[in-house]
Amino acid sequence: MFGFRDLLSLIISAFIILPVVVFLREMGYVIVSMLLGVKNPRLTVGSGPRVVKIGMFDIRKYYHLYSWFSYDSLKREGKFAYIMLYAGPILMNVIVALVINAMLANDMLEEYRTFWNRFIFYAFYYVLFDVVPMKTANGMPNNGLIIYEMLRYGKRTDYNEEPFIPGTSDVEEQYQEEMEKIEEVKEHQKDMAEEHADNKKEEKQRKAEIEKDKQKEIEELEEAGEHEQAKKKKHDKNKPE
Repeated sequence: MFGFRDLLSLIISAFIILPVVVFLREMGYVIVSMLLGVKNPRLTVGSGPRVVKIGMFDIRKYYHLYSWFSYDSLKREGKFAYIMLYAGPILMNVIVALVINAMLANDMLEEYRTFWNRFIFYAFYYVLFDVVPMKTANGMPNNGLIIYEMLRYGKRTDYNEEPFIPGTSDVEEQYQEEMEKIEEVKEHQKDMAEEHADNKKEEKQRKAEIEKDKQKEIEELEEAGEHEQAKKKKHDKNKPE
């Protein structure tokens, strides 16, 4: 039976363990790329509008599982370099999981054993889907398939023109374009709201002028002694439109 403890475990896994595991996975790219002389690296955490950018870390507004790495170029390129780059995330999760597992085996972290066991589970979960060669969305190869193709053919053979790891400059350009579109939509919505407010104001003024004209006509009829017509005008004036 799914109870409160299970719900709490789900929340912890979804909002703490999984994002941290994904972040560590992406750090595998960062560390290896540093060794290969990376140019303009960036680790983006989250999605949507930017909150803050500190060095190579780009923190976005919407926090969840979404973390990803980008770079412009490597000083050391070649078959071995790319194999190491794509093996970085796998090695990072494996090393972290094995270290935590060793600590648990030596009765360390005992107080939070359940939490760390779940952490190890998700670390190896990502390792599994990285290691087994397969194609992902849009026919993109996963890390395992790229490593296999590099070892066997010395290059990618999936004929997909999109880079597996995007260029930081391209990512930044795309981000700026998206933010400009968002600003355009906001401006359009603001203009529509102001136009609606102006229309409501004009409608209110028009009704006030009509009421004023009716009142003036009633007063003129009363001054002329035409009380019956004035009474009828008052009745018509008070009728709902």
